[in-house]
Amino acid sequence: MTDETTLPPNLGAQLLDDFLGAGGGTDPAGVVLMAPQYTQGLGIGAGTVYLADPDAGLLRPLTGGPPLPIEGTAAGEAYRERAVRAAEGEAWFPLLDGEARLGVLGVRTAALDRAGLRRCTLLAALLAMVITAQRDARALPAELLRALLPPSTVYSSEVLSTAVLEPAQELGGDAFDHSLAAGALHAAVLDASGDDLTAALGAAVALAAGRTARRQGAELPALVAGTDRALSRWFPERAATGVFLRLELASGLLHWVNCGHPAPLLIRRQQLVPGALERPEEPPLGPAPQARTTHTASLDPGDLVLVHTDGAAAGLGAERLAELVVHAVADGAGPGRALADALRAGRTAQGGTAADDATALLVEWQPPAFREIGATVRHRTERKNR
Repeated sequence: MTDETTLPPNLGAQLLDDFLGAGGGTDPAGVVLMAPQYTQGLGIGAGTVYLADPDAGLLRPLTGGPPLPIEGTAAGEAYRERAVRAAEGEAWFPLLDGEARLGVLGVRTAALDRAGLRRCTLLAALLAMVITAQRDARALPAELLRALLPPSTVYSSEVLSTAVLEPAQELGGDAFDHSLAAGALHAAVLDASGDDLTAALGAAVALAAGRTARRQGAELPALVAGTDRALSRWFPERAATGVFLRLELASGLLHWVNCGHPAPLLIRRQQLVPGALERPEEPPLGPAPQARTTHTASLDPGDLVLVHTDGAAAGLGAERLAELVVHAVADGAGPGRALADALRAGRTAQGGTAADDATALLVEWQPPAFREIGATVRHRTERKNR
């Protein structure tokens, strides 16, 4: 009699060989696509791996075909509850990485006894290990960059800066930075070319060069020049676009340098001001360091400045991206939620799968005197309407 808590020796050896092959360079996705072969080896029937797409509310089969809704299906219940669920002629096994839910293994079979249930549960655990190995192998650039990124929000009594980065399947060269020092907000949004480890390294070098210059007291032109030289030295074949900002908190004077990046957007009184921060285009950072132009504009209290990568506007356009952020903020959403919802809308407009990372940074300048005036106006309005 075969132990029902293990896989048959021949199948277990095959899956182990395939798994080790994935770790040695074989595409782990190919191992997961062999799920039907493994379930047939158990004498059970056809098996399919479905990976979760929480934003779309769907479980998507790796082998193609129609997705399944997470809500209202036995497969979705297995995913949500992290438990085996059986329906007529089929059973669903959660794919888990610790507490993280990856998807489900669906098995279509006329009957499934206790031994079959236990073996399918073990098979699901092994397939989840393969999926996790694939994800972790792809996550090296993301892990490198995320270790360097600052908190998503920095603020003082005069300013609030919030950034959101939504990665594509593999986080590549998008990055952001913001900090408060010497009475100013210093911020940058970067997009290094490519979507591989080299792109992540390029973005990391740009972040480090900018921070080093800032901590040494460099003004904005010198900071950008240092970043330009660092990229040219370490990655001469790669380029990066970027916007570097310095906002004087007392006066609202905004200085910025744009190196081949989408122009920042100015939102004033809940309206996009078209072209307000557009200036003649300059080359990206990196291959040929050169003198850059520093631009200046005066903000009004309550103004918002939105800086984004081209991936953030993909599927929407810059104006629509700004409109979504404005509407969300007007409806009471916080800046982080407003940015995340806008980026998610862009991904939906691209069919649910983005080809590029999407990063957006929103700066709000609101000096205390302006807030006090706003509170007084609101108080008077409330009294008048009583």
